[in-house]
Amino acid sequence: MNQVEIAKNIIAVYVRHGWNLQRVLLKPSSRAEWANQGDDVTGDAVVLESDFDALWFARPSHGERDAWELRLISEQSYALFEAFEVDEEEDARDEMRREMENRMRQYAHG
Repeated sequence: MNQVEIAKNIIAVYVRHGWNLQRVLLKPSSRAEWANQGDDVTGDAVVLESDFDALWFARPSHGERDAWELRLISEQSYALFEAFEVDEEEDARDEMRREMENRMRQYAHG
């Protein structure tokens, strides 16, 4: 299974559970592979260059919180999760998402 097919399967599972694809992090080589597929896998999600391949999902959570999950694009499941308070400032959210990306980067690169 190629990376685009893996991503489609991951997205389908998350969407089935109420998640929305928000951002796609792709290595330059992966971005080229995705472009060659001709599929609109990402929909309205923002595609960003990265040194690892992952998908950012979000959905409402319990207690009026916003849940965000960063899922590595791989057959082996690996994800990081964080729930944000409704009144939490966007700067603080961005900082936490950057920290999650750094943890994912460490995992992806061993």
